[in-house]
Amino acid sequence: MINLHSCDEYSQWKLTKRWTTINQIPPSTRVMFLLKEKNEMPALFTEMNELNRSGRMEEWRETARWVKFEEDVEEGGNRWSKPHVATLSLHSLFQLRSCLLNGVVLIDSLANSMAELTEELLDKLVENNQLEECEKDEVRAVLSRRHTHQYEQARGLGNGNSGSQGGFLNAVRSISDIGKTFSHGRNLMKAAEEVEERHNKGQSPNLQLPKVGSIPKDISRENSQCEIKGNLHFMKKLPHGAEASSVLIGEVDFLSHHITAFVPLPTRFIFLLLGPSGHSAQYREIGRAIATLMSDEIFHDVAYKARDRTDLLDGVDEFLDQVTVLPPGEWDPNIRIEPPNIIPSQDKRKQPSQLLLSETPAPKKDENEEEGHGNDPALKRTGKLFGGLILDLKRKLPWYPSDFTDSLNLQCIATFCFMYFALLAPIVTFGGLLEEATHQRMAAMENLFGGAICGILYHFFSGQPLTIIGSTGPVLVFETIVFDLCSSMNLDYLSFRLWIHVWTAAILFVMVMTDASSLVSYITRFTEESFATLIAVIFIYEAIMKLLKIKEQLDVIDFSVNASMRGCQCISNNVPMEKVVVAAHRLGWNDVIINGTSVDYSAVELGRCKSLYGTLEGDGCHIIYDKLLMSLVLMLGTFFFAITFKRMRNSRYFPTRIRGVVSDFAVMISIIIMTSVDMYVGINTPKLNVPSTFRPTWYGRGWFIPPFNGNPLWTVPAAFIPALLACILIFMDQQITTVIVNRKENKLKKGCGYHLDLFVLSCLILIVGFLGLPIYVAATVLSINHVNSLRVESDSRAPGEVAQFIGVREQRVTGIITFLFIGLSVLMTRFLSHIPMPVLYGVFLYMGIAALGGIQLFDRILLLFMPMKYQPDTIYIRHVPISVIHKFTFCQVACLGILWTVKSIKKTSIAFPIMLVVMVAVRKLMEKFFSEKDLKYLDDKMPDFHLRKKEDLSKTQSIGEDIEIDLDQNQGTIHAVKTEAHLHIPTNDGSIIKIPLAALQQPSHNINISKEMDKKLPTATRIPEEDEENILEDEDAIMIKLK
Repeated sequence: MINLHSCDEYSQWKLTKRWTTINQIPPSTRVMFLLKEKNEMPALFTEMNELNRSGRMEEWRETARWVKFEEDVEEGGNRWSKPHVATLSLHSLFQLRSCLLNGVVLIDSLANSMAELTEELLDKLVENNQLEECEKDEVRAVLSRRHTHQYEQARGLGNGNSGSQGGFLNAVRSISDIGKTFSHGRNLMKAAEEVEERHNKGQSPNLQLPKVGSIPKDISRENSQCEIKGNLHFMKKLPHGAEASSVLIGEVDFLSHHITAFVPLPTRFIFLLLGPSGHSAQYREIGRAIATLMSDEIFHDVAYKARDRTDLLDGVDEFLDQVTVLPPGEWDPNIRIEPPNIIPSQDKRKQPSQLLLSETPAPKKDENEEEGHGNDPALKRTGKLFGGLILDLKRKLPWYPSDFTDSLNLQCIATFCFMYFALLAPIVTFGGLLEEATHQRMAAMENLFGGAICGILYHFFSGQPLTIIGSTGPVLVFETIVFDLCSSMNLDYLSFRLWIHVWTAAILFVMVMTDASSLVSYITRFTEESFATLIAVIFIYEAIMKLLKIKEQLDVIDFSVNASMRGCQCISNNVPMEKVVVAAHRLGWNDVIINGTSVDYSAVELGRCKSLYGTLEGDGCHIIYDKLLMSLVLMLGTFFFAITFKRMRNSRYFPTRIRGVVSDFAVMISIIIMTSVDMYVGINTPKLNVPSTFRPTWYGRGWFIPPFNGNPLWTVPAAFIPALLACILIFMDQQITTVIVNRKENKLKKGCGYHLDLFVLSCLILIVGFLGLPIYVAATVLSINHVNSLRVESDSRAPGEVAQFIGVREQRVTGIITFLFIGLSVLMTRFLSHIPMPVLYGVFLYMGIAALGGIQLFDRILLLFMPMKYQPDTIYIRHVPISVIHKFTFCQVACLGILWTVKSIKKTSIAFPIMLVVMVAVRKLMEKFFSEKDLKYLDDKMPDFHLRKKEDLSKTQSIGEDIEIDLDQNQGTIHAVKTEAHLHIPTNDGSIIKIPLAALQQPSHNINISKEMDKKLPTATRIPEEDEENILEDEDAIMIKLK
């Protein structure tokens, strides 16, 4: 049994001879001891100031700064350089370590003013024989020189009054401009004299250090109420709550050797290096070294939590363990390295803490561990009636008010404009197809009305309001089959359809009651991406095919050169006359209809012939292609402008705010531009045709459907069979789309609601059944584009850093307003009739291609055509052989082809939802041909039926490591417990330090680079620790930490 007193058990443990073997643990592990507490440290901004002489006047002038990357003041350019990765000389890092090793360290200084801090710093230097008493005044005078920042020089403010203006670092609490009172040298000298006077009188100073606050979250609103007159533009790039550190380096004539100080304090850090003249380049490199270390994620935390000099040295050593050296003959250090697009994670450098410092070792991520949405708590079966629905309500209700307040943003207005046109065009087009398939029982008006009702109610009450609902292709196929069935059996279509909806709503309600949505956990990335890719490709294909169909509406002229030519006329093409009459009614060409039952082709204009399923005959038929060519220009122009404007957010041109607005409104601007071009050219391209009156399309129906309307009673139970098929269709369409929206890549914070979504959908299906309106379910491509249009990137980002995706603006208002305007479209016919359909086809093309952007399947298809040296550095390429990746991709593409075939053939298209279920079975079967490791990286883990047995087995294996900790709070004693493999040491905060005995008993094979270099370098190169006539002899490092 080992006893450690709780007052400072770690320090005593490290100082006791019994634990000298701990020093054999590598620096990275000792650093992890220090960083055991996982509280977040604030971001840090570092500036480097050099002592500059201009005649007799001296000042501290800002020469470089770091947030994540280095920026230097260009010599003679009076401007900042482009942000770049800092490249350091290895020698400067060793010199920096020597400065920290040989100097004085002050921790937790009680100084509460800048003047008192300066006095304490000077006293400590004199006490340790690092500074002569006669030199104190001169060093104090140097430290009191005013500070000039680069932005002040650029604006012509560096005229001696910059101190009174107050610098930017007032806001971030840098030592260089810690406040108006001390920013000017004369004020600091005066304050120092006052401190000395009060000290002699035994009085405490009354100059208080400014309170450590944080950068205003919205500077533009607060700058009028505060005294900050600094670089507000740069402040917006700093993270909220950022703190500052200042590196001060300079040459002076009165020192015979160097003095170095590292000072942690609430401002937060100062590094001071003063030395004899003639070595400014060397001082600058040491300053760059410490500034770069402060911008390093691990050393940054070490500096905040360091308790003594050893902790700082461990941090430097850990940095040296990870540093990469570039050969001088292969790389010019003067070349600035561009910041990477993706900053590498530093989690690997933190891994030792997971093994040594946790109560139980951090579980190594097992290859069998579930990922994706399979382990989502929302998909766990509760075993209670409506258990999942109740949990969804509890999860979503706290967020409900914010679902409306979060929409108060310009980005939501842009999303509404985009989604309105993205929804309106397919709704009108789909209405035309429904009109043809159901002989006007449902058409564009019914589709608009149904969209308004379903969309508004769904987005008010759904669990995932980011999902956009719409009429889909499988729904059209289902309606066509039901109508044909009713026609063949002389049944009233709308009444029979009503009972199908009743049964469908009932079945979905039972599925909600029994938590059937938990089956979604079996839908992995394999099925999701196959379905999403299929729908995206359909959008692209349909956009192109609709453009080509304009060829059927081209103008035709009858041009006979001589009498022998037969001219040109429109004749019937043996299409059923009922279908032709429906088409004529839909297009509004009632003047060619005879008695409501047939069409007079002799009265049909030549340009309308193909639209009424006729054919042109005669030698004099000449087609004018200007409408088709103009339509092609409009579609491609819309697509080009939408893509270009969307990417403008990361462009180098125009201010950030303008680029953001243009990117958000990219689709809307594209529609306006190409519609204006169409109006200017004046070619009669097809226009958006929206109904102008609110009434049912078919004269034989109303807005409420009678339950039977002449149908026999047996149609009620008979409707159960097609209702089952409709349930499969709706469940798969809805849940696959919702799973795609809820993927972890989107970083949603408000949770999901699979059961609630299905419940709302069942209610909507019942409503549209009684009103005779189309079914609306989740639309994959529309939902993906809705999420993408609401993506949020970090407002504050370091110069040179790529904007970081931080989440999606989760709200309900865009969906509600969009569908509200869908319903009001009948009142905007005059405006909407000017929009060319090819422009909307361009929007379809854009949405289809944009939806492919984040799909891994599409990326793996591109790998087939990419040489290995150009392949991206993705996680699955790192861990899975390329041949296995291609085999997996081939299987997925084959399944995608089968889905396309089943959907394209009219007789088999009704089986499309069932094929999605088959896809899940195919994915399960693939586990026989691919290893678990490969599937882990290429896909999500499917739920395991034997997961409980595995959990029981793992618990049994860990019983041998269970220990009992005895913590006597009254005696202040901690009892460490030794097991067969570990030593367990509890701490005051309740956590347990767990050290493998092997680390204490076996000699370490890790090498401390800096210590070895100090031993092996020749004296002329090594940084000395004793008084020697060397360039950096008698370095004095002072570290002060204020409480």
